[in-house]
Amino acid sequence: MKTKIIQLFSSIESYLRMIKFSHTIFALPFAGIALVEILYKYYFKNFILDWTLEELILKILGIILCMISMRSAAMGFNRIVDREFDAKNPRTSNREIPSGKISLKKAKIFVVIFTIIFILSAFLINSLAGLLSPLVVLITFGYSYTKRMTFLCHFILGFAIGLAPSAVWVALLNKIELQALFLSGALMFYIAGFDILYACQDIEFDKKENLYSIPSRFGLNIALWVARFSHVISLIFLILFSVISNVDSIFYFTIFIVAILFFIEHYLVRGGRIEKIPIAFFNINSIISTILFFGLLLDRMIFF
Repeated sequence: MKTKIIQLFSSIESYLRMIKFSHTIFALPFAGIALVEILYKYYFKNFILDWTLEELILKILGIILCMISMRSAAMGFNRIVDREFDAKNPRTSNREIPSGKISLKKAKIFVVIFTIIFILSAFLINSLAGLLSPLVVLITFGYSYTKRMTFLCHFILGFAIGLAPSAVWVALLNKIELQALFLSGALMFYIAGFDILYACQDIEFDKKENLYSIPSRFGLNIALWVARFSHVISLIFLILFSVISNVDSIFYFTIFIVAILFFIEHYLVRGGRIEKIPIAFFNINSIISTILFFGLLLDRMIFF
């Protein structure tokens, strides 16, 4: 019995590593920002939404379930599509599918299950979200093939993940407002920027395998500058979101902190210090998205 329990937890751990579950922290807080802003504007301040507490909780749980299930399906699909490249790349050869920790068949079943969960969850939230869910699946899965076709793959990934805040608007309001677009833009360029940094680790491999990325196409120095520019654009979108949302000083101060963190991130990898990318990629970026969420939450709570 003890052996079976250990095997179960080991299997769960392998699936979580396959989909990089810890990286959910990058996009989920942005969905949280959208949720906080909608509730502040339409539920607590202007009383336009008349949900009961139970309805509100179910909608929040539905959004969380959609986020987790879509990301799990997308990452699983990406690992399946890239399995041959992952096996050749020394940096990724130990990933779950090429190393045999998870079979290809089980990975495909995993993707199908979580795709179904995502679509059903979207329909449970509202019909419009449900009808749009296959389009989200198509866009998100489609990203996995873009590295074979264009160096703009980083921005396509950013666009796919950047749909999250707008999806929350659709889920709760059946519409998309300018606030949602600015927030999606901020997330898109935030993701694209650090994905470019992450791709700097595989410049030579991507060239050898004829894979497209900004680092392999234009070189390390230009890639670092494009990543910096992307994060500047992300900050601009955050400021536009703040202006149109009439936030108070706390969230503006939060954006200032994020700007400092972006600077630290790029300072760490200055001059092509590729060995610093894992620190810049996960540690700092997870702080950025989390601090933005709690910054807006605190701003809305204090100045309600």
